[in-house]
Amino acid sequence: MENKNLQQGEYDQFRTFLEQQCGIVLGDNKLYLVKSRLAPLMARFGVDSLSALVAKTLSPHERQLRAAVVDAMTTNETLWFRDTYPFELLKSKIYPELKDTRRGLKIWSAASSSGQEPYSIAMATQEYQSQNPGALKMGVQIVGTDISNTMLDMCKNAEYDSLALARGLSVERRQKFFQDSGNGMARVVDPIKRMVNFRHLNLLDSYSLMGKFDVIFCRNVLIYFSPEVKAKIIAQFAQALNPRGYLFLGASESMAGLSDEFEMIRCNPGIIYRKKT
Repeated sequence: MENKNLQQGEYDQFRTFLEQQCGIVLGDNKLYLVKSRLAPLMARFGVDSLSALVAKTLSPHERQLRAAVVDAMTTNETLWFRDTYPFELLKSKIYPELKDTRRGLKIWSAASSSGQEPYSIAMATQEYQSQNPGALKMGVQIVGTDISNTMLDMCKNAEYDSLALARGLSVERRQKFFQDSGNGMARVVDPIKRMVNFRHLNLLDSYSLMGKFDVIFCRNVLIYFSPEVKAKIIAQFAQALNPRGYLFLGASESMAGLSDEFEMIRCNPGIIYRKKT
């Protein structure tokens, strides 16, 4: 019989491991989350207790297990066109400002999860181009990154079940941007899929090989990090943005006290941050 108990000391060790690996800070009251996320891995890795699983995870030689654990702890639910306003601001403010740029635009979805955000950006982009023929002539390249290889595989497959499709997606957009693939599943159409490239990235690592971006989406991610890690990530975003490039954070996230490299722009609705120089 599986033993899903975990002692406080073991939980504390695991919290330290997770923060070192990916920056996520678990509070004192998140033991239930660790149990629910890690319990499915016990059978897969042949251990009969959560204590044994955590102990093996702390070993640097257990690379496959460590990757699976980080994968399990960083997977979050998402939805299409989350909060609505970032995608509307792309079409009403940012793209009109950049529509005559004589190069392709680059947008980064910095925690792409199962793909809904970067594909929503691609859909909003196509809607803008349809309404404004000749704008953004050099095209828009969207890059989605995530720490979870499982999520990245889902992103690249671009196929979603009826439950995922029901979360934030209008009937009109489903008809326009998806094709049925049977068994209640639907796949993103090829023109939208081709706009997005996916790659593995840990936000604690360097972004220098990513190049420069015009817009970065990093929404509902910073809430999991310590203030020091938040400041480090935002500083790296500033380096990755072109002058006067835009950064979207989550609706409940703030840059207050973390950086002086951005100016806050209040929109109606929503807030965006623009790199000062």
